[in-house]
Amino acid sequence: MEVLENLRLELRRGCLVLAVLAKLRSEYHGYALSKALAESGLEVDENTLYPLLRRLESQQLLVSEWRVEDKRNKRFYRLSEQGQVVLERLLVEWRSINGAIENLLSTSSVAGRRRA
Repeated sequence: MEVLENLRLELRRGCLVLAVLAKLRSEYHGYALSKALAESGLEVDENTLYPLLRRLESQQLLVSEWRVEDKRNKRFYRLSEQGQVVLERLLVEWRSINGAIENLLSTSSVAGRRRA
């Protein structure tokens, strides 16, 4: 169903921003970040991840620097001070939304059982 797929992708995009910001409380280069997200259950295509990293950096939520590691030049990303503040506020919002949805779901299942 195309509608479901579009809604799933929209939900995933918002969650991905939060996940990337949360993971970048520690420093990672792109491939290591992708791998860490996948190990946490969140597979991210590099055609999605790298543009997101560039966008978050242009919004001043991330800082990056080029360094040589394993004889290769790699770009390392981490949260900026502004990024830390934004992450904290987004987490409050996410927890609030998640809690409200959990309440709605539990209320709906209780109401559904009463009607049965």
